[in-house]
Amino acid sequence: MEFTDALKQSGPCCFSPNSRFIAVAVDYRLVIRDVVSLKVIQLFSCVDKISYIEWALDSEYILCGLYKRPMIQAWSLSQPEWTCKIDEGPAGIAYARWSPDSRHILTTSDFQLRLTVWSLVNTACVHVQWPKHASKGISFTQDGKFAAICTRRDCKDYINLLSCHNWEIMRVFAVDTLDLAEVEWSPDDSALVLWDSPLEYKVLIYSPDGRCLFKYQAYEGGLGVKTVSWSPCGQFLAVGSYDQMLRVLSHLTWKTFAEFMHLSAVRAPCSAAVFKEVDEPLQIDVFGLCLSDDLIDGGSENDPEGQSRVRYDIMEVPITLPFQKPPVDKPNPKQGLLSWSSDSKYICTRNDSMPTALWIWDISHLELAAILVQKDAIRTAAWDPTCARLVFCTGSSHLYMWTPSGAYCVNVPLPEFNIIDLKWNSDGSCLLLKDKDSFCCASVPLLCESSDDDSSDY
Repeated sequence: MEFTDALKQSGPCCFSPNSRFIAVAVDYRLVIRDVVSLKVIQLFSCVDKISYIEWALDSEYILCGLYKRPMIQAWSLSQPEWTCKIDEGPAGIAYARWSPDSRHILTTSDFQLRLTVWSLVNTACVHVQWPKHASKGISFTQDGKFAAICTRRDCKDYINLLSCHNWEIMRVFAVDTLDLAEVEWSPDDSALVLWDSPLEYKVLIYSPDGRCLFKYQAYEGGLGVKTVSWSPCGQFLAVGSYDQMLRVLSHLTWKTFAEFMHLSAVRAPCSAAVFKEVDEPLQIDVFGLCLSDDLIDGGSENDPEGQSRVRYDIMEVPITLPFQKPPVDKPNPKQGLLSWSSDSKYICTRNDSMPTALWIWDISHLELAAILVQKDAIRTAAWDPTCARLVFCTGSSHLYMWTPSGAYCVNVPLPEFNIIDLKWNSDGSCLLLKDKDSFCCASVPLLCESSDDDSSDY
């Protein structure tokens, strides 16, 4: 892997959908850089510090959320002189997002009083009253023709279906939830999945015409759903729960066909490989060894503490994973991270009661594929958008990678650079790595081999 030099940032950074640009927030300035050369393509100045940035799907426009004002500013790459400013006045702006057509901006006011659709074509706007959430509760179909919006009125939850062509409400129907948490279209746009707040375990499948196709409830009398995620192929629905279980449902019957338990003690029989991060011992050539003045003085400035090298050791079962007793003033141990690989063959999970362990499940064989045990808590994990390759970070100076053929530790050759967040470019060629006040890019070699022996059908 090759790494660029570290560059300054003070907020959000993200790749453009067409993989050509990187948008970087530096205080009140929005810097657009070329992905390959990192040269500055455009520089825009906002009226306040940038809290949030989002590219339009066509990579032509980009919006900046100035939530301290509160205000939204949008910019055009091809027309730098074009500007757009959205101010809701006393209603405020809690969140903003692009529509799939890249010509409308949706804003949610403070206290979820209303959701407003702003047109960049004719300056028209449409209001939807009482949205349930600010930054979630909205889902678009894959073809971008319809939007599902969670609303709440008279102490009851509703789904509003809107046409993204003219933003007219096509249908409104009530849903059987106590406190609707989120809504998500299936990848084939044939169904909607909704789930309740953690106070009640309830996952509901609705058709676009408002019929409840299935109601799933794994148990009663405890904290319920934490995370729900569709597989990219649309055939599976994964549900992470507060009972430390991962359940996978089939789209044909909406029945559970796999249940995976996160146990702190891993015992035989277990076909999974267990990788443990360990410090790599120093290799010293004792022949011809001499002490430099720097070593005599207590160390060199060019050998920062964060540049220690690590590697993975393969552990034998049985093994006990590091377990943190949950605090009494917070919810019970829960499934805190859940993500599908792009080919829908693997799921990676992290249980919040074992934050240093990353679990990788093989859906095609319905078994545990690997466990990666880190020295520090896992912060972010992201799958390569083109193949079964997982990259994650722990806030250290190392980048960690897993593929079906093994696990790897990569040292970032930048002084005092600790990775706290990472993002893939949409073509899988590049990674964006963030430190507290800087970022760098890493070119990633293409993974040519097939996903091991996972060629069998589901």
